[in-house]
Amino acid sequence: MNGVSIKNHRVLFYGNTAGYIENGRAIVDPMFRCEELKDYLTMKQGLEIEWTNGVYDRLAGGGLDPDGNAPVLKNCRIHQLKPEVDVMMKFIGYDELLERFGEPNPDNYRVVYDGQIETNDLDAIYEKFNLDHPPGYQGHSLSMSDVIELYDQNGSSFHYVDRFGFKEIAFQSPEQEQEYGQTMDL
Repeated sequence: MNGVSIKNHRVLFYGNTAGYIENGRAIVDPMFRCEELKDYLTMKQGLEIEWTNGVYDRLAGGGLDPDGNAPVLKNCRIHQLKPEVDVMMKFIGYDELLERFGEPNPDNYRVVYDGQIETNDLDAIYEKFNLDHPPGYQGHSLSMSDVIELYDQNGSSFHYVDRFGFKEIAFQSPEQEQEYGQTMDL
């Protein structure tokens, strides 16, 4: 019996749904990272692998449509203020932040989570990061002044956690500036 297979766009690893196939890539939860799986996907199937946190949880929670395809979900990053930032910037609403400090500055933030979760709904994301932290989460419960980033290969949207709801903001993380910035001639 072969322990690794692909059925209905799902990557199965000894009976566990370890990932899914999308646009010629295997999106696989890193908890399944091993040579056997890697060799099967790259050498036998000719797929590029993207190791992404949260894939197993999403798929185990019924994250496939009736045709067996993974729904189009964006990846999620949670940005929280760095410990050394002025304490008066923390846990305040967007209007107060603007009045006292100006727009949120990406240099004041650090990424405390980067992976996939089972939804793009901001309210559901807020609830998840308050009640049921996913594996790999390294921050405090989601609160005012935090920024939720939803992203895919087409770009990002950023959402400031405000007093009531969320405020979409222009916010470019340092990692993205490097990824999407202009190349320099050396």
